[in-house]
Amino acid sequence: MNSNKNIVAIIPARGGSKGVPKKNIHLLGGFPLVAYSIVAAQLAKSVERVIVSTDSEEIAEVAKKFGAEVPFLRPSEFASDKSPDAHYLLHALEWFEKNEGGYPSHFVNLRPTTPLRDPKHIDEAVELIKNNKEATSMRSGHEIRESPYKLFGMKDGFFVGLFPSDPRPEYYDLPRQSFPPVYQPDGYVDVIVTEWIKNNESIHGPRILAYASPDTGEVDRLEDFKFIEYTLEKEPWEIYKYLKENF
Repeated sequence: MNSNKNIVAIIPARGGSKGVPKKNIHLLGGFPLVAYSIVAAQLAKSVERVIVSTDSEEIAEVAKKFGAEVPFLRPSEFASDKSPDAHYLLHALEWFEKNEGGYPSHFVNLRPTTPLRDPKHIDEAVELIKNNKEATSMRSGHEIRESPYKLFGMKDGFFVGLFPSDPRPEYYDLPRQSFPPVYQPDGYVDVIVTEWIKNNESIHGPRILAYASPDTGEVDRLEDFKFIEYTLEKEPWEIYKYLKENF
């Protein structure tokens, strides 16, 4: 049963990380990485609850300190580096059904590895999908400068174009403006239609509504933390100001 009463932000933050140990609670600008996604969700007017899905007691305690709910721990089989996202989302839905007798109409999926967000963009994304009944999900993505039409594959030691059916001779040498804009999916804000994922056990479905997000950087390696910290100090981020004033 879908309660249709609220929109819940869900922040996936498993304990394991190969690139940076304990990445989700590694300090960024003096605060744990996961705190930035928690605060962005709290400051978004469209989000009524903020839940962190984690398999780690340590991350759970940090998340609670910054105001998130951690009503369950994610089972380890849903928290490996090979576990698909559908697993933690379906696990959360099952918890809602079992413990609250219904589930929200949408999950706002906020990955901690994209820490710099403007809360108003979360609200824009939610409003957009609520007004589009055909959408089975929404994904954010930022425009990338280099078109895949200008990239090469390799075959038998030779570079080959990736689009052999393109009728234009040596199309890969054409100006960038000759190609349509392309977008790289990111973790800025995804909105999940819970009814779709529950009935189909797939996240996005055939009608993925697009949200063109700014490219604010993603954190995967230690050097990424240094770049994001530089960005934090250079620009007036509402979430960073909130963290410094309240924690």
